[in-house]
Amino acid sequence: MTPINPDQLLDALNWRYATKAFDPNKKIPADTWSALEESLVLTPSSFGLQPWKFLVITDKPLRESLVPHAWSQRQIADCSHLVVMLAKKTVGEPDIDKLIHRMVEVRGGTADALAAYKGMMMGSLAQAPPEFIVDWAKKQTYIALGQFMGAAAALGIDTCPMEGFVASKFDEILGLNSADYTTAVLCPAGYRSADDKYATLPKVRYQAEDVIEHR
Repeated sequence: MTPINPDQLLDALNWRYATKAFDPNKKIPADTWSALEESLVLTPSSFGLQPWKFLVITDKPLRESLVPHAWSQRQIADCSHLVVMLAKKTVGEPDIDKLIHRMVEVRGGTADALAAYKGMMMGSLAQAPPEFIVDWAKKQTYIALGQFMGAAAALGIDTCPMEGFVASKFDEILGLNSADYTTAVLCPAGYRSADDKYATLPKVRYQAEDVIEHR
């Protein structure tokens, strides 16, 4: 791997902002979008359990139907790709066995050799109350959100993290009411509109010495 230099990293992060208006006529190229999807796949998670799914919605009528349930924010409809990040509502032994199987498939070895790891996961999660699992899984999706936004910025793609929506309505429209997942957070992606005044506003951040402490 050839790393980018520090200036390139900071340039991308300074260029990034929460895009308020997307250009509905500009679409993300297929190869760029493929890389962004892979950035979601590569997101780290607690125990490696990956308690999420990512719905990528490009269907315009479907996105329009979601707008009223997101405070009428047009980013959802006008972006190139809408990523709806879903959190798993339950985690049990089948989920843990699925991960163990995948670990053996990728790394080799046997499931028996991972018995202690399985036991640790079972003790931490399999007996936890449902409200704990949902809260934990939603927090995991924010790791994916951050990775996705950073990757997008590095590729010159605009994004907007969004919590302003009615999750129950999204679940209903997306057919999730009987599923094992619920809507956690949204991230439209695409290209900023030339009319978005927020694109040129300076970032408002505290000084490094106010938020970073060395010991």
